[in-house]
Amino acid sequence: MSTSSAIDPADLASIEEQLGRTPRGVVRVAWRCADGSPGVVVTAPRLPDGTPFPTVYYLTCPLAVAGASTLESQTVMAQMTARLAEDAELAAHYRWAHEAYLADRRTLGVVPEIDSVSAGGMPTRVKCLHVLVAHSLAVGPGVNPLGDEAVQLLRDFPFGACLGAK
Repeated sequence: MSTSSAIDPADLASIEEQLGRTPRGVVRVAWRCADGSPGVVVTAPRLPDGTPFPTVYYLTCPLAVAGASTLESQTVMAQMTARLAEDAELAAHYRWAHEAYLADRRTLGVVPEIDSVSAGGMPTRVKCLHVLVAHSLAVGPGVNPLGDEAVQLLRDFPFGACLGAK
């Protein structure tokens, strides 16, 4: 399994500045803002201290983090969760996103304690938009429908500049 030392030291320094702390378990940059700054990192499923860590895709872009936090403070997560209960097709696609997330994590290593646990509330609810946004940005549109929706909502925030052209 890769560790923090496998990525460019300049990226690690940038991520540390973005987070305001030393990043843990970073494997690689999965998505970059339009200016080239790291925006999403891939994190090992077991941190260097042995702690299981289910969040594969971790949002580091400060504008995206702020935008996702703003959306979370509104009713966006509750609305998305309600739609999962009402829309069987959306729920099936979201479950598929959960399975894709698990498969991605397993490529980094199997951690039995969290093997069936993804992140962000998947597959039955929306618990963290930061995770869903990070997942969508890292793997591209079409995998996580609610992450894709959140990314679209963020286009209206300052983060929209990080996405580049529409």
